[in-house]
Amino acid sequence: MVDTGTGRALYPYLDEGELCATIEIRIVYFAAVTSGMLTCDTKVVHRGKKIATMESEIKNDGYLVAKAMGTFSIFKVRGD
Repeated sequence: MVDTGTGRALYPYLDEGELCATIEIRIVYFAAVTSGMLTCDTKVVHRGKKIATMESEIKNDGYLVAKAMGTFSIFKVRGD
């Protein structure tokens, strides 16, 4: 969920012909989850030329259960 959420949050910041790929994601868990609705809210902390950093909050029915920090590679799609 976090990997997909952070990657998707970066897409509006990509230029035409660019894609992104996960380099690293660190997650700190605060509570176990056994039921309820999970949400992942992500913000782009920094978008450089080749690297982007995102921060996510994962909530269970509105209660913070984890935080994550991710770094992603930004690259141009090669033509055939």
